Amino acid sequence: MKFCHYDNNQAGVVVGDQVYNIGDALIKAGLARQGYTMVEIVDALVNNPAAMQIARNAAQGSGAVALSSVKLLAPIQNPGSLWAAAANYYAHRAEMVERMGSANRPVIDKDDLMAEFFLKTTSSIIGPGDTIRLPKISKLVDFECELCAVIGKPARKVSEDQALDHVFGYMMCWDISQRDPWGKGKQNTRNIRKGFDTFSALGPWIVTKDEVGEPQNLSIKVLQNGKEVMTAHTSDMICGLREHIRFLSSCLTLRTGDLITTGTPAGVSKLNHGDHLHGTLEKVGSMELHVKNDE
Repeated sequence: MKFCHYDNNQAGVVVGDQVYNIGDALIKAGLARQGYTMVEIVDALVNNPAAMQIARNAAQGSGAVALSSVKLLAPIQNPGSLWAAAANYYAHRAEMVERMGSANRPVIDKDDLMAEFFLKTTSSIIGPGDTIRLPKISKLVDFECELCAVIGKPARKVSEDQALDHVFGYMMCWDISQRDPWGKGKQNTRNIRKGFDTFSALGPWIVTKDEVGEPQNLSIKVLQNGKEVMTAHTSDMICGLREHIRFLSSCLTLRTGDLITTGTPAGVSKLNHGDHLHGTLEKVGSMELHVKNDE
């Protein structure tokens, strides 16, 4: 199923080109409160079979509205944590050596690489069709486009074999990244460089894991102003999602609604005022973003 967040903070199910509201039915059944968040909706769907049945019934009922008539929002706007993997594709590591003069560090131990996970600010989250704002201080801002997992059942010290049992679904994450002035020869600047307002675009919805299947078997494609700039595959990750969940849960508790974004492939590109981005993540969906200089 495809669960979306739309209009006035409503929860819905997307079926084809239609959206069915599920929030009202969950409130009526006592499974959601007025003013719910999407983390609370995910929690209900994960932990209460009746909530998932309500969603299924809604998707087969009446009262749908056209997808084209609604404003999609970021599927989750208030994750407890948004964990972002760093330098997780060999080709991206190589392009950053050339692009930024980064050190060409070999990956000797995967856990050492995963210890470079960083947190993205929740205030940076935007949704489909929204606008990335380029800070005045920056001369070089890139887009990155990634597979992002939504945690369902909390995870603590789980094995790689158990890892996907704790995934509710998937979405796309655009990790917008400032490279200048703090991206070269600096330490521990990722949280700031990737945490500006509008620097985390999520969407277009959450696709449940049963519809996606193997997360390491998905293609990623990005068009910038109609020109193909990124064509990649999640099988090329250095550390896969199962390893990410095993590693993170060995250090801390992953909670319902937490997000793990898995790193960008090669093909990152400088953003300029007026740019238009269109990204497609296989089996998940497509979303567009606009780019403007900050005022």
